[in-house]
Formats: sequence, structure tokens, C-alpha cells
Amino acid sequence: MTERLLPAEDPVLENVLRWTVDRDAKDVRRLLEWLPEARSSRERKALLHRVRGLLHELEAALDELDNMH
Repeated sequence: MTERLLPAEDPVLENVLRWTVDRDAKDVRRLLEWLPEARSSRERKALLHRVRGLLHELEAALDELDNMH
């Protein structure tokens, strides 16, 4: 991401979105590390379902950040 010269209109929201991006990326990484160790296809599907949800949230947060700039 690029640095801005002007402050965000809503710096609190920007900080929350940046925190969300960081947290979701870490959680996705952790879930994908667990995937090969899943004991059943049901567990694998549950992990993938959670990864997809986090990726959707991550994309929405990134889109919001882009709209702020």
C-alpha cells in the first residue's frame, strides 16, 4: 500500500481496516498450515469454509482501504 500525504477522513476506521487485514491474513495462513493435518474430509471442508470467509472479509477490508485513498 502507498503512503498518503493527507490524513484519512476517518482514521479510526482506517486503523480498524488495517488491523483486520493483518489479523485475517495471519489467520488464513494458520488455517492453511493446519489443512494437511486435518483428520477427515469434514475437517478439511470446515477449514476451507473458514478460509473462504476470511478471504471475503479480507477482500472487503482491502476494498474499503482503497476507497479511502
